[in-house]
Amino acid sequence: MDTLLNLLTIVPTFAWWTGGAVLAAGLILAILRPAIRSLRTANPADLLTYLAAGIATGVSMSGMWHFFEKVFPAVTVEFRVALFAFIEIAVLASAVRARRNMRDHHSAGIDGTAVWVLTSLSAVLSSLEAESLAEFVFRLTAPLVAAWLWERGMSIERRRLTGKKRINWRITPERILVRLGLAESSDRTASDVDAHRRLTRVAKAAKRARMLEQSGARKGKLTRALARLDRAVERAVEHAALASDEARMRQMLDQIGAVFSAGDLRTMPAVAPWAALDHPLTAAAGTGTRLGTPTPGDDPTDEAEVPGVPAEQPAPSLPNGPVPDPLYPVAANRYADELSEGRVPGVKRIKADLRVGQPKADRIQSYLEDLVRIWPPAVRHDAPKAPSATFQEPVNGHHTPLADDLDLTEVS
Repeated sequence: MDTLLNLLTIVPTFAWWTGGAVLAAGLILAILRPAIRSLRTANPADLLTYLAAGIATGVSMSGMWHFFEKVFPAVTVEFRVALFAFIEIAVLASAVRARRNMRDHHSAGIDGTAVWVLTSLSAVLSSLEAESLAEFVFRLTAPLVAAWLWERGMSIERRRLTGKKRINWRITPERILVRLGLAESSDRTASDVDAHRRLTRVAKAAKRARMLEQSGARKGKLTRALARLDRAVERAVEHAALASDEARMRQMLDQIGAVFSAGDLRTMPAVAPWAALDHPLTAAAGTGTRLGTPTPGDDPTDEAEVPGVPAEQPAPSLPNGPVPDPLYPVAANRYADELSEGRVPGVKRIKADLRVGQPKADRIQSYLEDLVRIWPPAVRHDAPKAPSATFQEPVNGHHTPLADDLDLTEVS
């Protein structure tokens, strides 16, 4: 090292200054030439981004100068001028190459990664010789700010070329404000939000008053609930135009109907959304047959026979009503012999045979009981199997076989 320094001292001082000036001039020219060319087409946002990135890069260069001064004190000023900014020059070269890759391949590639790696290295080296905490933070953040601004410049280029963002952040100021309830995720105005809130208060107050009245609450509690309902309606009329806006009236009635009917959700049939699709799997599930099993529909000369219906009657078609549970005809076919004798299997057996839960097993058993109850004895003994694919309007919430000779008035 000493031999190298002794050789460097032989070089005249003006030569070092001249070489450094030439290098600096070449670097400035290399930077300014494309910059001047891009000034003609760039918008102010791009110019500010690149300007701020250049300033942050200059601050990072000052940190590397201080690093060379502290770590390599024997290096002369002339030699330091030629070497101190080698990382920053590499960052600029990587940024230029990354932008070229962005234009050619719509991706920054390895050069985009090199920008972050080199700026992180420069940040660590320039902050090692800091004399205070404030200087340490400043030296550490300046190169990272430069890298971030260069990345923003490339993202602008990427969006201009591809028309889309690289990623969608899951944590943004907008998402945080929406999560805290301070902002709206939709395009509703403040008046729409206020009107919706007041109509919701009316619906909740009406439900509260009805529940207290039905439960036989004390007169004082019921009076307060009715007073709260009156105030909610008055405020909705005043601030939400409830008395004149028909759309708001319908919205209020819809909310009241929804909150009053919440208990009906537990008794609604659990029908799969794909049960009504025209697909071989749903057809097999609805008829209780396996895929590939020949059906009467395979041969146009065959006529479908409907068990439990006299032969002289034409086979009815499926109604345009709600879709029945696919397990109903499966259960009817499985327990056809017992049903023909007037016997209904138990819930435990239905759960074990069909592998269903308690609620669905109860519904299937109720459906089978309806079948047994509405079939006359003559039809029941003549029909060896229960109907599997022909349904009429629901009876007691279940779809039943269609037969003109069945007396449906017996079912309550």
